[in-house]
Amino acid sequence: MTDTPKAYWIANVTVTDPDAYQGYQSIAPEAFRKYGARFLARGDAETLEGQNWQRRVIIEFDTIQQARNCYNSTEYQAAREKRAGACQADIALIEGL
Repeated sequence: MTDTPKAYWIANVTVTDPDAYQGYQSIAPEAFRKYGARFLARGDAETLEGQNWQRRVIIEFDTIQQARNCYNSTEYQAAREKRAGACQADIALIEGL
C-alpha cells in the first residue's frame, strides 16, 4: 500500500481593502472545514527574496484532490468573489513528499 502524500496551499496575500476582505474571511472557513484543511502557518513572514507580501498562509490537506476540490468548491468560489478587488493574491498548490 502506498501512502498518499499530503497537499498544501501556499498563499501570499496583500490586503488592499480590509473592509471588503472581511467578506472573504467571514465565509472562506466553511470551505476549509468541509474539505478538512489544517492551517499550518498564517501571518507576517520575512521576505528573503522576491515580492514582499503582507501575509503568507500554508494550508494542509490530506490529498491533492481534496485541495483542488476545496478550491473549486461552491463555498470557496463564493468566498473568492468576496475578496475580488480587496487584495492581491498568489496561490499555489503543491503536493508533499
